Amino acid sequence: MSLKIDHGLFKYDFIDHHAILCVPVDADVKDIRKRYLQIARRLHPDSSVITSVEDKHLANELLSKFVNPAYEHLSKERSRAEYFIVVSQIGKHLVQESTPVELSSDLAKQLVNAPNIDYSYRTAIAKIAATQYDSLQQSIQKISQISELNLVYLMRSAANASASSQPSVKSKSNSGTPKLNTAPPPPPPPAVKEDAPVEQYIRRAEGLMNKNQFSQAKVELQDALKLEPKNSHCHSLIALVYLKQNQVKMAKIHFDNALKLDPTNKIALSWKPKIEKALGIQSGGSKVTSPPHDGNNQPDKSGGGGLFGGLFGGNKK
Repeated sequence: MSLKIDHGLFKYDFIDHHAILCVPVDADVKDIRKRYLQIARRLHPDSSVITSVEDKHLANELLSKFVNPAYEHLSKERSRAEYFIVVSQIGKHLVQESTPVELSSDLAKQLVNAPNIDYSYRTAIAKIAATQYDSLQQSIQKISQISELNLVYLMRSAANASASSQPSVKSKSNSGTPKLNTAPPPPPPPAVKEDAPVEQYIRRAEGLMNKNQFSQAKVELQDALKLEPKNSHCHSLIALVYLKQNQVKMAKIHFDNALKLDPTNKIALSWKPKIEKALGIQSGGSKVTSPPHDGNNQPDKSGGGGLFGGLFGGNKK
């Protein structure tokens, strides 16, 4: 049996650890560990009920080459955070470049147009997880299917603003035929920032940072980035938190992302040169000075673009 996977995120020379464990791309470490233990009990020779020699060999290969490395990568906070940034950027790039994507599974095709993307995605993942490794011969096919779901979810998350470009419809004319509304639409009402979930996470994080409670602030900002991965201000704030914790490389990753999303981000512009200088001398034992908190910047609300009709192509044979 071939263990090669070339669907979903795997098609872009990327190992989809979430698909291997069948957990959502934003799963926390508790859910990841719980899922890993379920799979390990199924595949490990000391606990498995598998009897045939061929299936025992296949179970050992799946566990050692796929499942264990996936858990090793996702169970560590730093590697999981870096991984989430990379996987989010893949979805964003495909949408921005209008890259056609071929889907082979019916579930992934349905997810393209699902009205409630978050609910539909998590329901599909949970359904597959229930039987993912029941048939070892079909396990690679199911990993491929999950990875396609992950890819669609990431692309739709990156393009969540595209629905606003759909034309509105007037009430029927005297002839009874619906007409497209060609008049310019009225301006949208001003956003109520205090009701936005991401804003609530950011405000709580800023309050915790002012109290020097950086571990709790990081959790709030990580949750905010799951909802809005392209929020420049959020990236700059979590970079400051990493600086406070002397994790300079992680701080640089987030400052770089903040500037990619908003080249005028004041926090990132101020600290990035200092970070680069610190990384240059860190091997000599110097420590990075902890940064002051600056909460004046407003988060970047720019949304992803692109409709999905032209992005997802026909079946892959």
